[in-house]
Amino acid sequence: MDQGSAAIAARLNRLPLTPTLRRVIVTVGIALFFDMFEIFMSGVLGAVLAEEYRLSRTEVSAVMASVFVGMFIGVLAMGRLAHRLGRRRALLLAVAVYTVFSALGAVGDEVWMVVGARFLAGLGIGPVLPLADAYLGDLLPSRSRGRYTAWAYTIAFTGVPAVGLLARWLEPMDPLGLAGWRWLFLTGAAGGLSVLLLRHRLVESPRWLASVGRTAEAEAVLARLEAESGDRAGPPAAGPAGTEVPPARRPAAVVRTRLSPVHRRRVAMLAVFHLLQAFGGYGFGTMAPLVLADKGYSIVNSLLFSAVTFVGYPLGSLLSVPLMERVERKHLIVATSLAMAGSGLLFGFARGEPMIIVSGLCFTAVTNVFSNAYHVYQAEIFPTAARVSAVSWTYSLSRLTTAAMPFIMVPFLAAHGPGALFAGVALTLVAIAVNIGVLGPTTNGLALEEMNEALARPPAGTRLSVPGAPGGGKPVRDPR
Repeated sequence: MDQGSAAIAARLNRLPLTPTLRRVIVTVGIALFFDMFEIFMSGVLGAVLAEEYRLSRTEVSAVMASVFVGMFIGVLAMGRLAHRLGRRRALLLAVAVYTVFSALGAVGDEVWMVVGARFLAGLGIGPVLPLADAYLGDLLPSRSRGRYTAWAYTIAFTGVPAVGLLARWLEPMDPLGLAGWRWLFLTGAAGGLSVLLLRHRLVESPRWLASVGRTAEAEAVLARLEAESGDRAGPPAAGPAGTEVPPARRPAAVVRTRLSPVHRRRVAMLAVFHLLQAFGGYGFGTMAPLVLADKGYSIVNSLLFSAVTFVGYPLGSLLSVPLMERVERKHLIVATSLAMAGSGLLFGFARGEPMIIVSGLCFTAVTNVFSNAYHVYQAEIFPTAARVSAVSWTYSLSRLTTAAMPFIMVPFLAAHGPGALFAGVALTLVAIAVNIGVLGPTTNGLALEEMNEALARPPAGTRLSVPGAPGGGKPVRDPR
């Protein structure tokens, strides 16, 4: 890494939480709120539309999966664009696409129209989460990025009980002649519009600006943040001539950084993690209404129980705030994976209402300590030039498995019951704990550059190629 970029990173790491950074955290949290809202609307929508349209199990699975297929494609596409557009512009573009198609989904008259609208909305909302992880990882100081990112996700996870409570309230009603489930679509569109109206609160990442040679713009953003904090250290001294990497060479540098031997192992570790974690975290949220219906509860009551247990999502996220910097994030992911496995088994086999609610609350609360830890973790183990590409490519696998999940879990639930379903979920969570525990690096309190940039270049003569990164797919030989 050149001296200018290193100095910019050092200045970012010494910043306190300035007013601009607070506004970024809140605005990103609102964007993530509607990502969570959309994800957990799938289970609610599947249960409601199955009853309203007398859908078959395959049709229910298609309704639930459509948004996740869109998310998978959207994450891959936006991961490539984000390196060229920047973190801020890519995030706003993704939210704009979601807003338009979520609104169109509210007026669909046929099931296939609902499925199509959700697929297209998924193209937009899917990239929001990995973009937010990379954006917050870039901006926030190393000593507190876990805690502040957890605050953004605490805002986000209030979207989970919100969708449950809204569905419970709207399901028996037809406000203004529109079915209750259509108002869920309109709520998502209104939320996306609110984020676009707050776009002036977002600043571009100085780390990204420096990585593509836009040093003057990076200095301008940093000067604003330092002025707010009272730190006016000014720009660093210029490095030796030729230190700055020309913008034209950046795509090759991204490929080189992404596929260093260390980072290749991290990509593989994170790919396995994301292939499995959707069945744990998202599996519960999307399947809970159907599981409760399978236990004999009415749609209205199952939505009520879901809303109550979903309160554990923001509570767990709030619980994570003091833990993020005190407990090594790698160990936090392992411990919460095992705790999720245990509470998920209790929920699957529970019969009485008190046990259903208690086990559901425990599962959702622990899930969000787990979730917040891994969202910070996945962004901090890659260098700036490859952060969005690496996080987007690996995270897209979770969207793919979430899209496949209804076609696997809905028939499995019908054939074997909720106990067996959550036993399978528990096995995936144990596998996650082993994967991260054995292969994951430690990260707490370390500067991003300390963890990554010294490891960025592979051995001389290594031929590399990367799916999804700028210039990916073409062999590149390290010039040394």
